[in-house]
Amino acid sequence: MREIRRSRHQGEGRDRVRGRGRRSRACVAALTAVVLSTVGALAGCGSAGSATSGKRGSPSPRPTPLWDRSPASIAAVGDSITRGFDACVVLTDCPEVSWSTGTDTEVRSLALRLLGAHAVADQSWNDAASGARMSDLPGQMARAARRGPELVTVMVGANDACRDSTRQMTPVTDFRASFEASMRQLRAGAPKAQVYVSSVPDLKRLWSTGRTNPLGRQIWKLGLCATMLGDAQSESERARSRREMVYERVVAYNGVLKDVCGKDPRCRYDGGAVFDYRFTGDQLSHWDWFHPSKNGQGRLADIAYRNVTAARPPA
Repeated sequence: MREIRRSRHQGEGRDRVRGRGRRSRACVAALTAVVLSTVGALAGCGSAGSATSGKRGSPSPRPTPLWDRSPASIAAVGDSITRGFDACVVLTDCPEVSWSTGTDTEVRSLALRLLGAHAVADQSWNDAASGARMSDLPGQMARAARRGPELVTVMVGANDACRDSTRQMTPVTDFRASFEASMRQLRAGAPKAQVYVSSVPDLKRLWSTGRTNPLGRQIWKLGLCATMLGDAQSESERARSRREMVYERVVAYNGVLKDVCGKDPRCRYDGGAVFDYRFTGDQLSHWDWFHPSKNGQGRLADIAYRNVTAARPPA
């Protein structure tokens, strides 16, 4: 029995020794892990510019913003408004007073404000055309892209609504397809060019402002924007319905401009600023009381400059 008890005690002793050995090895392993992690942390701190190393790490570079508020060259596409039609001489383009690329110091065009007088002639181009509709824009965009501009301004759509009859107004789906094709043309030739898109003016408000002028009403009888300006003094249900159709079509066009532009990270829509602007008699051509005068071109330049140079796009 003593031998049995001695053997039992010896076994228990060996078990305690083995237990202590396992615990010791576990402690050593844990301590080693702590030491290694501490050394790694200290090494990381030192390489990042800690007080121990006495060196600062290089700051991460800031990402380059997609919208440059001071482009060095500008191309303009669009219709008669961008050509300065009827702003200087009756029934004649006057691109020197264009809100986008003009050189007239009274208007102070977008190009004049951004580039300075010394660079406007060489670094701005006006590819707009009087009478142009949205279907003409892809060709204009292709020409503009070949010049490699840093900014392209777009103002088009009034002639799509200004037709001889409401049936001839450009369907909204066609308007969208042509604008999307225009953006593809630009991106094919100038993938990094910025685009500033102006809303289509409120033609109904222009009618309301100009209808009080007898000379303007006579010019309108020649067929200028018949869908809106025809029978200018009529308040019949038919006339009111026709004007409302034109108004709603312009609103739809602006919705397309906003939507398509919003899908391109380098495109900025004016937020409806031109559509909302209330032109006065002094800001309309004194020949047709519909197109912007020099004063009106200056107001368009104000709107464009404010939106192009803003830190954030219009809401």
